[in-house]
Amino acid sequence: MSLAVIGAGFGRTGTLSLKVALERLGCGPCYHMLEVSKDPSHAGLWSDAADRKPIDWSALFEGWGSVVDWPASYFWRELAEHFTDAKVLLSVRDADRWYDSVMATIFHALSREIPEGAPAAMVRQAGMARQIVLDLTFGGRLEDRAHAIDVYERHNQAVRDAFAGSDRLIEFEAAQGWGPLCAFLGKPVPDEDFPRVNDTASFQERFALAVPSETS
Repeated sequence: MSLAVIGAGFGRTGTLSLKVALERLGCGPCYHMLEVSKDPSHAGLWSDAADRKPIDWSALFEGWGSVVDWPASYFWRELAEHFTDAKVLLSVRDADRWYDSVMATIFHALSREIPEGAPAAMVRQAGMARQIVLDLTFGGRLEDRAHAIDVYERHNQAVRDAFAGSDRLIEFEAAQGWGPLCAFLGKPVPDEDFPRVNDTASFQERFALAVPSETS
C-alpha cells in the first residue's frame, strides 16, 4: 500500500474529521498526529525529519493509505515528491476562526508544562510537536495573531501555487460535505452525514484526560 492522499492543511482545519471521512471512503488507514502517541518511535522519526535527516518515507507510511494534520503537513512538499501518484488535499477554513481554534486547543496543549514523571513517550511527542508546530511552522510566534495568520495564508498559497494547473490538488472545507471530496477521489457519496469530530471542547477534554496532573 502507498499513500493515496496527502493532507497539506494545517491542524484545526477539520483534519480529524477528514481522517474519519477518508477512512470511510476506503482511503485509510489515515495517519494523524494522534497516531504518534500510539507508536512512540514515530516521534523520533518526525524530529529527525525536522532536523533534515534522511527519512524513509515509504517505510514510515507502510500500511497507511492517507495522511492529514501535523506533523506530516509540514512536509507536504517532500511527501508529494516521494508519493508521486498521491492526491493532495489542502484543508482550509476562515483564517480568524482557524487562529481562535488553534489558540484554544493546540497552543494551550503545547504550552502546558508536562508534569514531572510523565511517560517518556509523552515527553518525546510533546517535544516533537513543539519543534514542528511552534518553532518551525510559526517561528516561535504563534501568539502573534497577525504573524500566525500570515504564515497560515502563505502556506495555503504555496500549496496552491505548487499544483497550479494540476489535477492532483483539491482545496476543501469540511462544511462542503462529501460531494467535492468524493468527486475528487472518484468515490461514491456515503449515505450518512460528513463527520464532525474534534471540536474545541472535545479537544480540550481529550487533552485533559491524556495529560496527568501533578497531583494525580
